[in-house]
Amino acid sequence: MTTRLVQINMKARDDSALGRFWAEALGWGVDSEGPGVTNLEPVGFDYPDPAAVCIDLVARPEPKTVKNRVHLDLATTSAAHQAELVARLKDLGATLADVGQGDVPWTVMADPEGNEFCVLDPRPVYGDTGPIAAVVVDCADPREMARFWGGAMDWTVHEVADDHATMRSAQGVGPYLEFLRNPDAKVGWNRVHLDVRPYRGDDPAAEEARLRALGATDPGVDQSTISWTILADPEGNEFCLLSPS
Repeated sequence: MTTRLVQINMKARDDSALGRFWAEALGWGVDSEGPGVTNLEPVGFDYPDPAAVCIDLVARPEPKTVKNRVHLDLATTSAAHQAELVARLKDLGATLADVGQGDVPWTVMADPEGNEFCVLDPRPVYGDTGPIAAVVVDCADPREMARFWGGAMDWTVHEVADDHATMRSAQGVGPYLEFLRNPDAKVGWNRVHLDVRPYRGDDPAAEEARLRALGATDPGVDQSTISWTILADPEGNEFCLLSPS
């Protein structure tokens, strides 16, 4: 048994409007499974597939108040492409953001609801990822996060160091999952989190028990009205264990 990363869950005060921004930003299609939920995935995509990590935007009334611990890095193919993408994102409603990055070759931005993301300088490692180069998670201990998530999913761990760790699907396609050391403590509920899904035929209860044995914990929220399971990784980052598919 194992899981794989299938989507990013992003809370939004206006899921429809923010969904339109990200659909335009990524060149993806927009759908909805019901009121207050906007689903984004590549056009013609057969979900779930490791070639892309999709985005679900879910309506929540609370405003964003702190820097997100999970964000997206967007890939570019040249300096000209990076400049063009930044300009296009500004036209769509994104703004430049200062998170203390200093003088760096990438561009830090925020979407129309203030969610931080990066437009990377061109890097060969991200040449085949699609528009999302990486899903990035701030953490205190990248080595511990690589241990947990490397055991939780069937993704391949590529690099592990004191300041960062990197994973990618075992098929070698789609975006990377990266853990970056950050001294800031987690504050409140993560507005952006990971959703993982077991494979068809797996036992959800057994998978939950396996994740708990690896170090997942109960985040202490009411789960009586949902069909999936909310857990937290060893640093308290909430994630959802969806039904097998």
